[in-house]
Amino acid sequence: MGKPIEETTKKIIFFPYRSGTACSWYHCCVHGTDLFLWIIFWQNTKIPGEKEGAAVHRIREPFFASIPIQAQVQSLGGYFCTKTEVMKHIVVLSGSPRKGGNSDILCDEFIRGAVDAGNTAEKITISEKKIGYCTACDYCQANGGECIQDDDMTEILEKILACDVLVLATPVYFYSVNAQMKTVIDRVYARYTEISGKEMYYILTAADTSVANMQRTVECFRGFADCLPDAKEKGVIYGTGAWAKGDIKTLPAMQQAYEMGKSV
Repeated sequence: MGKPIEETTKKIIFFPYRSGTACSWYHCCVHGTDLFLWIIFWQNTKIPGEKEGAAVHRIREPFFASIPIQAQVQSLGGYFCTKTEVMKHIVVLSGSPRKGGNSDILCDEFIRGAVDAGNTAEKITISEKKIGYCTACDYCQANGGECIQDDDMTEILEKILACDVLVLATPVYFYSVNAQMKTVIDRVYARYTEISGKEMYYILTAADTSVANMQRTVECFRGFADCLPDAKEKGVIYGTGAWAKGDIKTLPAMQQAYEMGKSV
């Protein structure tokens, strides 16, 4: 059986392949009595013999019709999907100032569910990044979305623009989002009109046990999403009743975060 080419170290997936807004579905073809399968590599991998940016490579040796294709795909370390499935790339912005804090734990559970369902995901821990406050200088508006500040927000914005799903997670501080999350939201101003069509999920954790009291915090996220073209709210996870670090592990929000991630 063929092996993935050496030019890529990316995870092998078989359906679908995403590059911007374009998708290429896996393709099976019968050649005589042998079944061949196109292997799709995640991200724009340069493949010998293909045009630059192509990410499709055919196994030169046949898949065997007597063995289920799914089993053969999995034997190569790949993920096999059916044509009814759509894989998405998810960016999770974790606003927790504590690594392993309650909202950060829920981020990990959401990602675990999403990846188990065949999606790809990346968590960005805001507290580990160098991000300055928006100074309202409007330099970005006169310079094609380029911020005058040279910090990590440039890379974060690129990742937000490239994702299908955006997850915002914050601990609740005085019934609002925390400073780390608000700083990122404000800095999105540079290119917010380009952040179009995102599916939005919100994760909140608080010592308060009242979901009703969390609505003021959710409205901060919704106000942000209202400014993004065609943003769609898909779900909210309320991690209420979690005060000390790790309290969330025994609460229903853990399973809810996993299941919501899996349903993306």
